[in-house]
Amino acid sequence: MSVMNVRRRRISGIAVTAATALGLGTLSACSSDGSAAGNTDKFDVVASFYPMEYLAEQIGGDHVHVTTLTEPGQEPHDLELSARQTAQMGEADAVLYLKSLQPAVDEAVGQSDVKTKIDAASLTKLEDHGSVEHDHGGEEHTDEHAEEEHAEGGGHALDPHVWLDPVKYAEIAAGVAQAFEKADPDHADDYRKNAEVLAKKLSGLDTAFKNGLAKTDSKVFFTNHAAFGYLAERYGLTQEAINGLDPESEPSPARIKELQEEAKADGVTTVFYETLVSGKTAKTLAKDAGLKTDVLDPLEGITDKSKGEDYVGVMESNLKALETALGAK
Repeated sequence: MSVMNVRRRRISGIAVTAATALGLGTLSACSSDGSAAGNTDKFDVVASFYPMEYLAEQIGGDHVHVTTLTEPGQEPHDLELSARQTAQMGEADAVLYLKSLQPAVDEAVGQSDVKTKIDAASLTKLEDHGSVEHDHGGEEHTDEHAEEEHAEGGGHALDPHVWLDPVKYAEIAAGVAQAFEKADPDHADDYRKNAEVLAKKLSGLDTAFKNGLAKTDSKVFFTNHAAFGYLAERYGLTQEAINGLDPESEPSPARIKELQEEAKADGVTTVFYETLVSGKTAKTLAKDAGLKTDVLDPLEGITDKSKGEDYVGVMESNLKALETALGAK
């Protein structure tokens, strides 16, 4: 088995454009809790969901007023915006979002006249990590065929979960800082300094993952949905997802059987689930296969159930969970 093989099922309608040029427009702001998104005495930023909110707060510091479209505990993939949120977006100085993760946000940003629009997906390179399902009814899928499907919109979607790779997340952070500096030049020096501090945090996190996962009994881990493709690729692991990119999708019986067999073959000890969506399928799979369960947080939101107060804290908890499950030495 390839060490960096990350499989997920096909998703239609959420195709992501590959890395595009850095767009430094202006962002729109919306508040999911009803508070005003714009018209404050600070640089008003609306963030689409927690990983974007964290970047805006860390880089902006005291100079920004950040509101988020996705409330704590709300699953972000299927977010629907209210008319009020969409209207408020235009009042912000900037909007920070990740194109392809939340279609409703993509649409609202596209229709908004907010000056600075920052698409995190354009600040790093998105990748196609393949299909989570292996059985294609006996059909041979050649690379040429796959490319044709992708071009026609029927192939695999590019994976938007870049924030779970500290290195790619740092690339996005650098681009966000540049956008803030351009949109709010009066505080450019502070944005630059804050970004440097954040870069050191993310570099330290990357080092911790490299060292912690360098030597393990197994390189394969099971997850509830295919959110950890970039993390797996970065640290030489193999993600096997019960569901695809969509955490609410249902796995086929063939997929469940396949995972049970693979658990035995690859020495898998643990099935990971997450806090924002039901872990029922993951727990059932674990019970039937005689495996343990634990939380591997895709960091799509912070709640009271999160094993950490912020991005770095939760990622450190994820590392400990992976070390235990994979038998780190």
